Amino acid sequence: MHDRSRVTAVLGPTNTGKTHYAIERMLAHRTGVIGLPLRLLAREVYDRIVKARGPSVVALVTGEERIVPDRVQYWVATTEAMPEVGADFVALDEIQLCADPERGHVFTDRLMNMRGLHETLLLGSDTMRPAIAALVPGVQFMRRERFSALSWAGSKKISRMPARSAIVCFSVDEVYATAELIRRQKGGCAVVMGALSPRTRNAQVAMYQQGEVDYLVATDAIGMGLNLDIRHVAFSATEKFDGRRYRHLFPHELGQIAGRAGRHTEPGTFGITGDAGHLDEGLIDAIENHRFQPIQRLMWRNPVLEYGTIDRLIQSLETAPQSEWLVRGREADDLRALKALSSMPEIRDRLSHPKDVRMLWDVCRIPDFRGISPAEHSTLLARIFGFLQAGSVPSDWLEGQIKRIDKVQGDIDTLSKRLAFIRTWTYVAQRSGWVSDESHWRAETRAVEDRLSDALHAALTQRFVDRRTSVLLRRLKQKESLLAEVNDKGEVTVEGEFAGRLEGFRFRADPNATGDEARMLSRAAYEALRPEFHLRADRFYNAPDTELDFTEQGGLMWGNSAVGKLVKGSESLKPAVEAFVDEEAGPEIAEKVKRRLQHFIDRKVATAFEPLIALKNDETLTGLARGFAFRLVEALGVVPRDGVATEVKELDQDSRGLLRKHGVRFGQYTIFQPALLKPAPTRLRLVLWGLEQGMGEFPESPPPGLVTIPNLPDVPKGYYTLSGYHPAGDRAIRIDMLERLADMLRSQDSRAGFEANADMLSITGMTLEQFSGLMQGLGYHAEKGERAKARAEAAPVVAEPAPEAVDHERPLTEEESVLAAETRAKWEAEQAARKAADVEAGEATAEEGADAAAEMEVFYTFTWAPRPRGNRRPDRGGERQGRPQGERGQRRERDASGDAGAGQGKPRFDGKGRGDRQERGPKGKPRHDGKGKSRHDGPKSFEARPPKAEKKIDPDSPFAILAALKNKS
Repeated sequence: MHDRSRVTAVLGPTNTGKTHYAIERMLAHRTGVIGLPLRLLAREVYDRIVKARGPSVVALVTGEERIVPDRVQYWVATTEAMPEVGADFVALDEIQLCADPERGHVFTDRLMNMRGLHETLLLGSDTMRPAIAALVPGVQFMRRERFSALSWAGSKKISRMPARSAIVCFSVDEVYATAELIRRQKGGCAVVMGALSPRTRNAQVAMYQQGEVDYLVATDAIGMGLNLDIRHVAFSATEKFDGRRYRHLFPHELGQIAGRAGRHTEPGTFGITGDAGHLDEGLIDAIENHRFQPIQRLMWRNPVLEYGTIDRLIQSLETAPQSEWLVRGREADDLRALKALSSMPEIRDRLSHPKDVRMLWDVCRIPDFRGISPAEHSTLLARIFGFLQAGSVPSDWLEGQIKRIDKVQGDIDTLSKRLAFIRTWTYVAQRSGWVSDESHWRAETRAVEDRLSDALHAALTQRFVDRRTSVLLRRLKQKESLLAEVNDKGEVTVEGEFAGRLEGFRFRADPNATGDEARMLSRAAYEALRPEFHLRADRFYNAPDTELDFTEQGGLMWGNSAVGKLVKGSESLKPAVEAFVDEEAGPEIAEKVKRRLQHFIDRKVATAFEPLIALKNDETLTGLARGFAFRLVEALGVVPRDGVATEVKELDQDSRGLLRKHGVRFGQYTIFQPALLKPAPTRLRLVLWGLEQGMGEFPESPPPGLVTIPNLPDVPKGYYTLSGYHPAGDRAIRIDMLERLADMLRSQDSRAGFEANADMLSITGMTLEQFSGLMQGLGYHAEKGERAKARAEAAPVVAEPAPEAVDHERPLTEEESVLAAETRAKWEAEQAARKAADVEAGEATAEEGADAAAEMEVFYTFTWAPRPRGNRRPDRGGERQGRPQGERGQRRERDASGDAGAGQGKPRFDGKGRGDRQERGPKGKPRHDGKGKSRHDGPKSFEARPPKAEKKIDPDSPFAILAALKNKS
């Protein structure tokens, strides 16, 4: 790439000074923009540049803060708020966040589209190297090594924690509990969380940096660029709630946080404390040496939006990526809010012009700082949109909102909540044209935030310096009643002190309370919770099913609260429930919760398995058809064909027809109902199967959209079938795709051998090498070879279709799109080769022949090679002939049954290298393959096949239609 627009990726572990290097490079240019992952870090970098160049030329732009002088040269911003200006220099920090499910699409967009006129720096972890190399043409890589050593220090109790340590927690409750314990044992600590305002965070950090306290309790926010004097990092847990479920931290996440230990050249250590699980030796070595698996997928969302209508905007936001490196992440809050508002008739009626749609999208991008509920957030956005359509947010209404928040009294949680609320109005005030007097409201919201930040810092300091029990013990001695309250988040306070949290219908007491304090807090808390239990039970019973969900481990959730779990019922399709309700709530509450949960899961099963339940309840099914339906219901709608080969063979045409009316498909490898292969039924089917099998831990369903997944040896038996996949070799292929592949294979000559075509590779989403492993898993022999690429004049007359001719009616999965790209590349290469061959026609010199011989290609020839049955010799029967055993018998069965693909001269296999019928005739005589070849060894004999007896053809059979067309022609 030209020097005036070079792109450099500066990668390496933490504590390498990458951010400091980016600041130096930016100041070497006349203008520059730097994007940072946190508002806190952006403020820190802004202060450093202001100190170097003065405030008149430095701008700070975040979602809630905007400082833009008239002669701005350098822009410091959060990644989401980076301005689109033509600057000489652009830097993107923590670029590995491209893989973050929530914010990754923003970082990916900046990675692919933000460039400096002269220089661009990409800063982050070395795990991003392959992705950056694939997506950024001409990028240069620079690795920066850590300045100091990082080593494992093992497990330490809080009481033995060395000075200048940071204890990392993964929830606000854990931060408070750990800080309380340190206060009691060590005298005090500072608290740092991502939700704190920059002013509060800076005040807390100043306490720690100045030595007023020797301990820091923080969330994983310290893993991103906060430069602190930390000698030891201790993890209080190695798992966290990521917004949807609890999961173990990824190795690179542990490495990012642990890397904060060690100041410049001073060595650092990391370890665990509390109930954190031990780290294995391989993980410890990876963290010490910063060696982690490369990031394979980056989150992406279409940046080119259409504002013609609300539906076109949503469709453009949900466009699938076209690169194998890019995937759509989770549905972001702004898109979720847009869908919620678009469903409101009063909002849709106002969208008469594209500018209205764009304004609605801008409103939906207001972050949900308050976090009350999606419904509350949508209501607020709808009101703001109405104000903006009328001109701007009314000043008197905005003043009332801010005035209710501008109160510095209250505990830590109250002040934190008010800070979250003011951030919403700070964000609104920063938007150009949204308020009438922008400078006034920006200053006003900033002043309120500063006052609340100072109050929160004071509350945190007092909370983790003074003993909480002082007031409570005094009241207890005076035998006074304690005042207890429950807020809208389920947080229970006694005399203003945190006592615990109501999670669903179970009270979780503060784990730091012990002895008399714990008993007193629990007694007072349950007194306050008695009416709350009844109110909450009524809300829960009347809540819509959309507020409830089940986890892949059988848990039952109401929002983020666990309220029960699934247990084994009388039938696999009738699971029972167990409610999580405290005894203090009473049996009436417990029964009400249980009844509501049972209604929810019954409706969930009825919706997901509607075709299967209809099959089960069909009274017209009798005899063998009813028995087979029972087998299918018992298998939850998906059963391997080799397990029911006898039953399938015994089904007559009428029975098959009745079953097919319920969507039952008699595939070559699997009998299934296609509707039950969708992600929702599959997820529920695995849970029901886990309950029925009595598993302690249920296997999770594969990610939707994948054509193949790894075939792992240690997964429970039957998992792949119930997940909608068929194991074959090192991979398991999706059942419906396998049946499409089987249709293609029936048209090939498996005796003489055939090669894979582009269609086979496309539907499986595999390379040729991977496809050979799949075919061997299906019972074929794959013979690898090399040959010189065919010249144009030797090429077949029938040309391959151009990639543009591919049918796009069915959406491609991620892996199918990769194969489509490979097919296009192959076709274009062959077209170029043919053109070159035309130019050089007639010049067949020895040198030309040598060049042609040097250009080789790998190919595979596939022949049917079934495993021997019982004690039969492997070189006899169908294997010796190169065709499946029992092929003709299966073909007859398929002709009679009318299954898809019948009459095409290819067998249906049972997974053991033999068909549904026996090898030998009714009198034990060997069958012939129709070409005069006996299936016994010895002299070959030739004889005509005896004429078939006349058999009445079912008029509903597809073969009757084929025969009619043949006679007509």
